[in-house]
Amino acid sequence: MIISKRFIPSLFTILNAFCGFYSVVSSSIGEFHTAALFIFYASLFDMFDGIVARILKSSSEFGVELDSLSDVISFGVAPSLLLYSIYFKNFEAIGVAIASMMMAFAAIRLARFNVELVGFDKNKFYGIPTPVAALTIVSYILFYHNSILSQQQSEDSIFFLSIFVPILMVSKFQYPVLPKLTLKSLKDNKLIFSLLFIIVLVIILTKGIASFPACLLYIISGIIKSSINFFKNPKNIIKKTFN
Repeated sequence: MIISKRFIPSLFTILNAFCGFYSVVSSSIGEFHTAALFIFYASLFDMFDGIVARILKSSSEFGVELDSLSDVISFGVAPSLLLYSIYFKNFEAIGVAIASMMMAFAAIRLARFNVELVGFDKNKFYGIPTPVAALTIVSYILFYHNSILSQQQSEDSIFFLSIFVPILMVSKFQYPVLPKLTLKSLKDNKLIFSLLFIIVLVIILTKGIASFPACLLYIISGIIKSSINFFKNPKNIIKKTFN
């Protein structure tokens, strides 16, 4: 039996969706640490499916659609249920509404991304990518919520992040796309890859604690860059925002 090379990236995408589903199952039975970890695992599979698709030159419209559907599960539904189970279930209807923002805004962002996609590669994003948004929530829950922070600080932080992060997913703030992992790209983007290596090394040395600040740094960088661009040429930014 010969397996089409187009199926191989989709296998990673399905594993992404499976991790999202397992996170949902874990949240439903109160295993919040496991639920958070499987969202992280989903992000790894989400990264590898794109890398494998480029290596095999097997990118397709089917792959794009499957990837978005999987991302809604892993980076929308899973973190929403995790947030609800950990904190927002005590707030009844308003808790459901706030916790569901990750799911709803992830779906909106991915739908917008698919409509605007031309070809299979982009050099920039508008709004935080859904995996980064989910990892921001997950890294906070794993290393800061009711751990490093006090109970009151934890409650304030999770409330703020649950509203702020989803809104930024559908914002017009511009975020860079990481360069492709090729030898040529490594040579042409030495500074970017060196910075990424340092960030990953710091995260490993701190046993994951630095992952949340790293996510915040990425989020803030887009806000700062877009703000600078706005003040340089406000007419073009306003035109793009309302078109």
